[in-house]
Amino acid sequence: MDYLKKWPSPTESCPARLPLRTIVLAGTGAGLATAAFAYSGDWLHLPLVLGSFGASCLLVFAYPQSPFSQPRNVIGGHFVSSLTGLVLMALLGVDAWSMALAVATAVALMLLLRVPHPPAGSNPLIVMTLQAGWSFLWTPTLFGSLIVVAVALLYNNLGSGRRYPTYWF
Repeated sequence: MDYLKKWPSPTESCPARLPLRTIVLAGTGAGLATAAFAYSGDWLHLPLVLGSFGASCLLVFAYPQSPFSQPRNVIGGHFVSSLTGLVLMALLGVDAWSMALAVATAVALMLLLRVPHPPAGSNPLIVMTLQAGWSFLWTPTLFGSLIVVAVALLYNNLGSGRRYPTYWF
């Protein structure tokens, strides 16, 4: 009975809206990063677009100080999660239970390896839904996440009062 009583009584109110300047800068940075990996993919004839990169852009440009936004988390989280999806797909095939196990394993591994990146939690589902091959680990996963971080490094350090990353390792 106590469980249900928790729902209607939140302990905190909704956080304040980010300042308009931050919103504009975050949106612009996300657009630039997306253009960078999408156009790079076109130019190089490589698949560099991964749906979870959109959510990564939200984190690295709107909340660049967050632990989830740091380069090791963006790159490592995407890599570990895609690898997990590929390995479990190869071992177990694609089914509802193997998808669930892949996401659970990816989350646990990201936490164990200290590279949690929430958008990367969807990578095993993407891998299995696409029935991606092993090359998915390199393109789009690794090269695309490197481009997101590279744009974040350049863009988030423009102007005074902005700094990215807060740590590397």
